Amino acid sequence: MAESSDGQEKTEEPTAKKLNEAREKGQVARSRELTTTVLLMGSSVGLLVFGRSIVGGIDDVMQNSLVVKRDQIFDTSYMLETFINSVSHMLLTLAPFLLSLVVAVLVGSIMVSGWNFSVEALAVKFSKLNPLTGIKRILGPQGMMELAKALAKFFVIASVGIVVLYVSSKPVMGLGLEPVKSAIAHSGELLFWGFFAVSSSMILIAAVDVPFQLWNHKRQLKMTKQEVKQENKDTDGSPELKGRIRRTQMDLAMRRMMEAVPEADVVITNPSHFSVAIKYDQDKMRAPIVVAKGADLIAFEIRKIAQGNEVPIMTSPALARAIYFTTELDDEVPEGLYLAVARVLAYVFHLRKQFGYKKQGDLEMDDLPIPEDMQFDASGKRKQ
Repeated sequence: MAESSDGQEKTEEPTAKKLNEAREKGQVARSRELTTTVLLMGSSVGLLVFGRSIVGGIDDVMQNSLVVKRDQIFDTSYMLETFINSVSHMLLTLAPFLLSLVVAVLVGSIMVSGWNFSVEALAVKFSKLNPLTGIKRILGPQGMMELAKALAKFFVIASVGIVVLYVSSKPVMGLGLEPVKSAIAHSGELLFWGFFAVSSSMILIAAVDVPFQLWNHKRQLKMTKQEVKQENKDTDGSPELKGRIRRTQMDLAMRRMMEAVPEADVVITNPSHFSVAIKYDQDKMRAPIVVAKGADLIAFEIRKIAQGNEVPIMTSPALARAIYFTTELDDEVPEGLYLAVARVLAYVFHLRKQFGYKKQGDLEMDDLPIPEDMQFDASGKRKQ
């Protein structure tokens, strides 16, 4: 198990922040074996696709370069012109093949961890010049894996090469009996398939190396529990600070809620365990809304503020519990409670219009229509 500099075991998976920081530093999982495999396979395909044009280009260059007319022998500029033309012709001939190799290298490099460019990774790191660090790296999991891969590559490629030579021995020996052009074409075909077979053997090495590189990359970035806690603290703030923020937010919400009670049209109570303040403006609201709600001490405070501001208080335990457990602050009253709340509001508005509301005691209404699925007990459980 990897350990940090202070001796703590790195048992935790790297966080997203840790992985992003590693990418910015150029620390991503890379498999050189996969890149090599893709390059070799791309070379094989490139030779198959562009091989005929490359051979044709070489044939043209050889004819133009080696066949010299008598009058050209005495031309001092002929050799330079011929050399420039030959080089230009070969570059144009090889350009598609070379471009395919560039694409293969890029594809092989980004297949494991995607595209990543980091200026920081280009900086000189003198720590890598430390012999002790180098020895530790050689004797570590990465060094052992590189040694195992080197031995595996040797045995796999050697085995495939021996098989290819054995299978191709008779056709190779028979090339001397074929006409020149036919022998050249046949030898090119044998070289291609031999190269393709040897290149394909690298797939076995890459299939083992890619999972190892992904595992080793995460192993190197593993964190201790203390590092994870510190990162969470740096990202989200300390628990004490978050607690103070939550308390401040709750105080502000409570203050805002209590300030809304005097503007309510009615406060419906349990009478002591729950209180909900309802407001309704038929010109501005689609339905009555809950401007304040609370239980126990908060319920008592809502009642106290309502009494001090002559807000009607209606005692209806079932309706108070139904509204409390089915709504949040500033929510509309649920449709199932429309009729019950409408009766309460109609009664309160009638008292205000006809007599004015100066009563200090609670109002009461019985037999309010409350759906069965909205009937709760004091603990918040629906009644059966």
